[in-house]
Amino acid sequence: MVRERILIVDDEPDLLRLLKRSLEEDLQCIIETALSGEEALNILSQKSMDVVLIDMKMPGMSGLELLQFILEDHPWMTIVMMTAHGCIELAVEAIKSGAYDFITKPFDTETISFTLQKALERSRLLRENLRLQKDIRTCTSFQDIVGTSPKMKRIYELIQTVATTDITVLITGESGTGKDLVARAIHSLSKRKDFPFVAVNCPTVPEHILESELFGYKKGAFTHATQNKIGLFQEAHKGTIFLDEIGDISANIQTKLLRVLQEKTIKPLGDTKTISVDVRVIASTNRNLQEAIKQGKFREDLYYRLNVIPIELPPLRERKEDIPLLVNHFLKKHGQELNRPNKRLSPELMEIFLENDWEGNVRELENIVIRGILFAPEEEIRPEHIGLKPYKNPNISPELNLIPNLPYKKAKEYILKKFHKLYLGKLLKETGGNVTQAARNCGLERQALQQIMKRYNITAKPFRKK
Repeated sequence: MVRERILIVDDEPDLLRLLKRSLEEDLQCIIETALSGEEALNILSQKSMDVVLIDMKMPGMSGLELLQFILEDHPWMTIVMMTAHGCIELAVEAIKSGAYDFITKPFDTETISFTLQKALERSRLLRENLRLQKDIRTCTSFQDIVGTSPKMKRIYELIQTVATTDITVLITGESGTGKDLVARAIHSLSKRKDFPFVAVNCPTVPEHILESELFGYKKGAFTHATQNKIGLFQEAHKGTIFLDEIGDISANIQTKLLRVLQEKTIKPLGDTKTISVDVRVIASTNRNLQEAIKQGKFREDLYYRLNVIPIELPPLRERKEDIPLLVNHFLKKHGQELNRPNKRLSPELMEIFLENDWEGNVRELENIVIRGILFAPEEEIRPEHIGLKPYKNPNISPELNLIPNLPYKKAKEYILKKFHKLYLGKLLKETGGNVTQAARNCGLERQALQQIMKRYNITAKPFRKK
């Protein structure tokens, strides 16, 4: 873990030594010192700081001048001013100029430590906000794929890597995880982006029609074939064809697709000649194709032709840290479409969202957000606006009032998650993230406690001292 840095600027060497010694221990951070404004600017040009503490009265460059110089180059910097008791007017002027806070001399160690702790927290929040803004901008380049979790960042890296090639990609994942968005992102970042992207939802097209749709047909090939028809593979020439839910196609279509992948040619129904096609193939499925192969329902040779580059999308329950970002994205997107902007979720509804397992994944979350936008009469979307009617029991927290609305198994799991997060959170906080000591304190074996923590996605890292 990178330790945070504080720069203290004061013309009194003894005070600097005292503050450095006491604050490094209290705040567990690195303290840099400077005896003048010029020295402080030199340090800031070489090192990044989280907080700067500046004395108002210094010979040469004043604290107020230094504040203004710093904010010109570092507008997000968190700056705290030190001033003598009789110079409150100057401190107020500093606040108006962009300082975060001020303290008056003389001060005790506890007061300055508390003030700087708040300043560090503010710096962390600003840093996280800037990071999220950057990540959101990155997400938009992936056409509505939103998320900053490690699993999604890995997906973005894969998309960017495979997009520069023509290699066949197989996207797997549960329904509602966004397989179609990944396919479109690969196409939009590829050299084929100016040519067609043709999506085929395989399960929705009957087998006897799917073949003619994919490969086309010649006039007279069958009854009602009164003219030639170009197939979807030809429509996608020089572009990309996306075969959505390919695990549902018949054995006959599987055989013909295999030939297309091997030979890069198609044969329209009723034609004796083959036609060359230049098409990048991306397929997706929510099925376990390896299991389907064992059952004789999917060709093994076709599977290996498709599965050159696999991309497996995580279900939403495995990246719950992305839920607030997704909610904000859907609120903005659909709020504008439905002419009901500026909607937000109530804290208790967000809590429910974070606890839910989302069996329908991102699509289910999006649909519920749309429902909330439509039915919330005011700006705040509450549980009752999406069909959850809480009991008004003042003795339990608002989100637990919603438990009777849930099926038994979900309600039980919800309560267990709440219990373990509260109980183990307190336990780990008391032991500074020491799992062995936490297990000893609660009467469990260390391995048993680790299994519980893994099940409920609880880690010791946030509770360890920096």
